Amino acid sequence: MARRTGFVWHELYAWHSTPNFAGVVPFGNPVQPGEHAENPETKRRLRNLLEVSGLLKSLVPIEPRPANEEELLRFHSAEHIAHIQTQSEQVNAEGGLSAPLGHGSYEIALLAAGGVIEAVDAVLEGRVDNAYALVRPPGHHAVADSAMGFCLFNNAVLAGLHALTVRGLQRIAYVDWDVHHGNGTQAAFWEDPRALTISIHQDRNFPVDSGLLAETGAGEGEGYNINIPLPPGSGVGAYEAAFDRVVLPALDLYRPELIIVPSGFDAGAEDPLGRQMLTSEGYRGLTARMLAAAGRLCEGKLVMSHEGGYSAHTVPFFGLAVMEELSGIRTDVEDPFQPFLAPMGQQELQPHQDALISAAEKLLARLQ
Repeated sequence: MARRTGFVWHELYAWHSTPNFAGVVPFGNPVQPGEHAENPETKRRLRNLLEVSGLLKSLVPIEPRPANEEELLRFHSAEHIAHIQTQSEQVNAEGGLSAPLGHGSYEIALLAAGGVIEAVDAVLEGRVDNAYALVRPPGHHAVADSAMGFCLFNNAVLAGLHALTVRGLQRIAYVDWDVHHGNGTQAAFWEDPRALTISIHQDRNFPVDSGLLAETGAGEGEGYNINIPLPPGSGVGAYEAAFDRVVLPALDLYRPELIIVPSGFDAGAEDPLGRQMLTSEGYRGLTARMLAAAGRLCEGKLVMSHEGGYSAHTVPFFGLAVMEELSGIRTDVEDPFQPFLAPMGQQELQPHQDALISAAEKLLARLQ
């Protein structure tokens, strides 16, 4: 069944500058200058594949707009906002820990945050059934008073707070499948039961000091934060088990009115900043699970906000699979990497991964 899937994109997202690096390391003898891992290529190639596949014309365009100061201040400090604005006046600058930016990045970051807010509004108003915001810079690492991990403002958090404060929702849920821990989202709602925050990520990848099972929230938010730190080398079997045994039961217990997915494709096999083994069909299966959960819990209200994913060759095909599933429209494009990635050893659930997921299952008791 075809669905009305909204799509946020603006060419300016590709103009956010992450200056010369060697991956994530600053250049300088003996490190030869190169390209930063978070460069526009994966995002632009994903958008281009949507066009080449023919799917783009079936999506509903959602025009982004800059987030305003009131929206930013719902989470970020005035000092942080001013810092990013000031740093953005330079050609090469740092917004925070591993968060480079360049001239004009402040305005583009506002457009990214506003794009996700617009996607949420489009879904809540019924103009679309679900939406994907292909925005840049990403957001899920940014905390209230600092940029971090390529993220300047926390796009998904700002969109969720908009849903709670402006649109009047009582309960929202986040399911972050980026390979890195969604620490900024966790921090935003650490003591707030209005949001269930779930992050399924590679154990101690980035940040290395967060994302552990024991981090479950505090105060009124105790129990409403769930981390699933999968071991490196986890494949489709581990991710499907984690969703079926932890993510989906948690959503069923919480019963959100809106689900937001900070969507990173860096848990895919061949990503330079992750060591997991998801495939395009793996991402398709996870998307189907999220659609089913949204369908039975919140009238299908599902928004995905683009985060990481750094393999320019594979990310477009991972993204196309997700967009096909969201829209219910299959194109004629077949992923040429799927035959190589799917048969990789240990794609199936392994005993040590099963043990971690079993430990995460115990966290569900806090929601009952």
